[in-house]
This record gives sequence, structure tokens and C-alpha cells, in this order.
Amino acid sequence: MNLYWGGSERRITGLTLRIIAVNAVALIILLIGILYLGQYQNNLIEAKLETFKVETQLLSSALSQAAIKPNPESNDGQSLSILDEEMAISMARTMSVTMNKRIRLFDKEGTLIMDSSKMDNQDVVAYRYSSEQIDHTLYSIQILKKISAFIIHALPDRRPLQLYPEDNITNAQQSQDARDSLKGQLSLSAWLNEEDRVLLSASAPIIQNNQTSGLILVTHIAQDIEDGIIKVWFDIFRGFAITLCITILLSIYLSGAIARPLKKLAKAAENIRSGIADETQIPNFSARNDEIGELSLVLRDMTQSLRQRMDSIERFAADVAHELKNPLTSLKSAIETAAIVKKPEDREKLMKIIQHDIERLDRLITDISHASRLDSELSRENFIPVNLSGLLLNIMDRYQIPLHRQEERKISNNTSVKTKEGVHIQIHIEEQEHALMVLGSEMKLGQVLINVLANALSFSKEGNIIAIEAFERMNTIVITIEDEGPGIPENKLDAIFERFYSERPSHEDYGRHSGLGLSICRQIIKAHKGKIFAENRKDAQGRVIGARFTIILRKILIKA
Repeated sequence: MNLYWGGSERRITGLTLRIIAVNAVALIILLIGILYLGQYQNNLIEAKLETFKVETQLLSSALSQAAIKPNPESNDGQSLSILDEEMAISMARTMSVTMNKRIRLFDKEGTLIMDSSKMDNQDVVAYRYSSEQIDHTLYSIQILKKISAFIIHALPDRRPLQLYPEDNITNAQQSQDARDSLKGQLSLSAWLNEEDRVLLSASAPIIQNNQTSGLILVTHIAQDIEDGIIKVWFDIFRGFAITLCITILLSIYLSGAIARPLKKLAKAAENIRSGIADETQIPNFSARNDEIGELSLVLRDMTQSLRQRMDSIERFAADVAHELKNPLTSLKSAIETAAIVKKPEDREKLMKIIQHDIERLDRLITDISHASRLDSELSRENFIPVNLSGLLLNIMDRYQIPLHRQEERKISNNTSVKTKEGVHIQIHIEEQEHALMVLGSEMKLGQVLINVLANALSFSKEGNIIAIEAFERMNTIVITIEDEGPGIPENKLDAIFERFYSERPSHEDYGRHSGLGLSICRQIIKAHKGKIFAENRKDAQGRVIGARFTIILRKILIKA
């Protein structure tokens, strides 16, 4: 799985998704439960208000039919338009006890004439029932009710309930629901009392002979709503407990999925450090497609690279010992012989051999020191954009005869210079819209070009031509250096880049070169993510007419 968010440095892979999933499952389930709890409260209140509406209408209708008396102001004395207050109060008290609700009765002017909460038998009235119920409730239930109430109040989509302000009213004008009923309307509301419990209120007019002769205001603490909320809260609590168990199990799984392979990798790394195992024994977790899989691959690659580096160091040390041993052996033999020779001319000849071997040792030590530092120097090098066109022209200029150099250089993209040995160097740089730019070290790349060019010059005779060409191909820059020398043995085209390998012309004195020049070139080009290789130039008949070295580097585009 290769998901990226904000670039490869902030990569989201399988392991990241596992951690996110484990930590998010419990929160998501709990969030769903809390949102459901808020919606459930709203639905309960709406359903209870509908039921309360029907009950209030029945109360109003019963009072309208039963609590009536003749109107003395009526001409026939038979019109039923006056509320029989004594009958209405008696019926309201009975209904309050029977229905377990608080009922307040008002006349047609809105004056309070009865409040069931102020009766003598208050212990059976619903409004007082709540405190007795709480005293016998388990303490844990109270805590859960408080927690659920707090969560419900924090929900943005819950039904907003205001504090009930009409506990001790004496006139219908003081109640929002009662005012609506004076106008002949049925009014319903949901509130919170001082104990933070849901309270429902309903007011309905008492209609007699199509006239409002009074009204009733009924209030009721919605104990069933609280019980329903508590039941749902217990369900959420059970869901949370189950989710917690699942989270613990998933955490154990996640711990195993991370810790076990890491322990295996750590043990394998320790075994390699102790020399008990090699890089092939590092577990391969690449099939996981996550960070641990990548870590196992990186560790395998790293240990393999270290092993190759150690092998290379060992081979380098062996090669150095071998290369130093030859001049030392020659030097020892010359010194021992010089001690016993008598003739002056033999002694002079031996001194020249000794001097030659000392120079060869000095050259070897210098080149070996340079080669051994090259890796560390390249690893610390900060690569910058390098103009290869300018670099090639600068190198061309240094090979001119000193008397031919001018203050204002006139070397162009297509030119030729003659060296002091009489060799002609020609250069051709392909015309491009942009300069031939690469990312690298100008000094190191210059060293590569000088080494290859010096190698071509050592095989060239007076009058020979060395051709340098630079051009773009796709996203690369190619540089070729061709000479007219004897060429390279076909079976040595790759061996010439090995350390201390030397294939020199017959006219050259033995020991003038250490055999590290082309090896250093390949090392530098490899550090620049490029390639260098050699091949023979051939004519139409297949005869070797020279050698060609090709350097390929990655091109970069510099915006103006």
C-alpha cells in the first residue's frame, strides 16, 4: 500500500492505518452512541408531548362537561356558560391524584383558583413524587444520570430546554402556556426544573357554550423520559465496555504486529554485529507493505552494503600490500647489491633503480591515500549545479602550449588545440537551448575528465587526434573521449577500471602510473549516479583504430 499525504516524508502506509483504526474505533462507536442518545431524547420528548396533549384535552373536555352551572344573568336560566368552581376544583383534585400530575385551575379572567401541589395529600402528587423516587435510587444510577445529562446538554442537535419559571404563578398571564389558552388555544411545552429534570407542561381552555369559562395548566415530571435515557445510557455504557475490550485486544494484536518483527530484526542485527550471522539471515518482512517491511529491506540492503564495503576494504588492503611489496622488494635487492658491487658504473645504475623505486613508492602512497579518502569526501560533498560545457573548455585550455594561451580565451564549442607533445585535441559541444548542466562536484568531475584525457594522451603519438564530444540524450548528458591509440584488449574493457590494473604503452617506463586513475574515475561517476565505460573504435574492416571512453550523467534544468 503506497498512500501519500503531503509528500513522501509524511507517508501513510499499512502500519499507520492500523494504528489510526485501533485508536479511532472506540471513539467512533462512543460518538455514534452519544449522538443517538441526543436524538433519542428529542424523540422521547416529542412522543411524550403528544401523549400529554391527548390527556390534557381529555381533562379539559371532562371539566367542560361536568363543572357547569346555570348562568343567573341568562334570560331563560338554562344557558350553560359559567364554570362551577367547586365542582371543577373537586374534579381537578381527583384527577391530579388519579393521574399523578400537578393541575392548576384558572377562571376565565385568568385568576388561579386551585393548585393541586398545595393540597393536604401532597405525598401522592406527581410533582412531589420525584424526590421520594431519587432517595431509593442507586447511587450509581444517579451518577450515570448526571453524566448522561451533562453529555446531552453538550450536544449541539439536542432539543433546547429552558428552566421552568412558572412554579409559583397566581395569574394565567404569568404563564406562556396559560396565556395561549385564554385565547382558546391548546399549548404544550417542555422544560427543565431546578433539579435539572425534564418537566412537561400543557394548558387547555375549558370551553362551555363556545366560550372560554376557564383553563387548566397541567405539569408533569417526565420520569419515563429519564428512565428511557438511563436505559439508553446503559446500552451505550455496555457498548463502550465492549469497545474497550475490542480496543485492548486490537492493541495487543498491534503490539504483536509491531514488537515481534522488531525484536526479530533487532536480534538478527545483534547476531550480525557479533559475527554469528550474515545479512542473509535478516528476516524479510517486505510482504507486509508497511514501515516494518521497509525497515527489513533497508536493514538487509544496509548490511549487504556494509559487507561489500568490508570486502572491498579487504581487497584494497591486499592490493595495496601487493603493490607496495613489488617496489620494496626491488628496493631491498638494489640496496643489498649496492653494498657488494665495486664498479662505479654498476653502483650508479643501482642508485638510479633505487631512486626509481622510491619515486614509485611515493606515487603509490599518494594515490592510495587519495583513493582511500575518496569515499568519505564524496559522502560529505554538497553537490551543486555544474556547467559541463564550461568545465570542458577550461580543461581544453590547460592543455594548450603555454605560449599560445591568451588573456582572452578564444576556445569555442567547436575548436582544436595542440599540446606540447604534438597531439591535437578537438572538442565539439552540441548546441543547446540550455547549458549542459548536472548536479555534482565540479572539482571531482574535472578530475574524471583530466584522468580520462591523460590516459588518452599517454597512448597517443605526435600528430594523433583526440576527439571530445558532449551532447544531450533524453534526460542525460553524454561525453565521449576518443583516441587513435592501440585500443584496449577486448577481455580487459571492464578490468581497466579495477584498482591497480595497468595496461600501459610499450614505450612508457614501468611504474610511472599506479593503476588507480580509472578506478577513481568510476568511483566518482558512480557517486554522481552516472556511468562510465570503455570500448574500442573499429574501421569498416573491423580493425581497432583507437579507444573510446563514454561518460553518462543525469541532466538538470536550471530556470533563468
